[in-house]
Amino acid sequence: MPLDEDKYPAETGRRRFVKGVVGSAALSSVGVGGAAAVDATTDAAGEGGGTTTFVGVENTDGPAPRGMPIIPIEINGGEISGLWPEFDPEAGVAIAPDFGGSGIDYSSAWFQYCGIQSSPGIYPQAERTNTFLNSPGSFAWQGEVERGAPLTVDMFDDYQEWGNGIGRSGLGKPASANWRAGDEDSGVPIQILRSVEIEKMANGEGQYGDLPNNIQNFISEATQDGFIAWLNKCTHFCCVPGFKTQEGSVNFGAEDRIYCQCHQSVYNPFSPVQKQFVALPRPPQA
Repeated sequence: MPLDEDKYPAETGRRRFVKGVVGSAALSSVGVGGAAAVDATTDAAGEGGGTTTFVGVENTDGPAPRGMPIIPIEINGGEISGLWPEFDPEAGVAIAPDFGGSGIDYSSAWFQYCGIQSSPGIYPQAERTNTFLNSPGSFAWQGEVERGAPLTVDMFDDYQEWGNGIGRSGLGKPASANWRAGDEDSGVPIQILRSVEIEKMANGEGQYGDLPNNIQNFISEATQDGFIAWLNKCTHFCCVPGFKTQEGSVNFGAEDRIYCQCHQSVYNPFSPVQKQFVALPRPPQA
């Protein structure tokens, strides 16, 4: 293949994401003043890209350059939703400044990678449902729920005992869902997990008492009743990983973690971290 030939078509967003990985890695060795130069080499024409600080589930193994962003939880009338911040016309993104008094700005830019930046639901002003909608396929129990139905708290009542033969039972009950869905699209892929460990984390108990204060404050606000959610797009090559979805994960010590079967990246849903990356710009709206 010629060196100047694009292996991945532009509409997939994958080649641009690889450039973004290089930019993100470069940020670890340059100061904020150097970030603009990095952005100039990684940003395509569009809106709302650039250096972004986010909180995600930690990447602990494999080639993924960083964790996957956490989606703050809301529960209304038993239905579970992901919080979408308000549009700030000056910033050009949807943003919740100083989320939960953590000093961390929760922003729509957290989700601008792996082609997700092109999803209609990620545009800051987009009118979409924030409810997590059932997306069966990964877990047998979800096949008993209508596709597209809202996920509700009572569906996770057995979270302290649930197991599917992968790893340890009772660690938590997961589900796959669509978020920010509209009439013309299926939203973006997310995973949600209810676990006693998340309850402990939110309360700063046990091993979670050593979390930095800003992360602790963020998690206390971003989780509810033991629920945590994240954008389920591997930051390596945009695959869709999963918590307890692959029997082969045991071979990589990931049976109780989020595992990406494509290139063996591993993420820990019980280890939130604050990181930076170069968010891809949204294509201009027509």
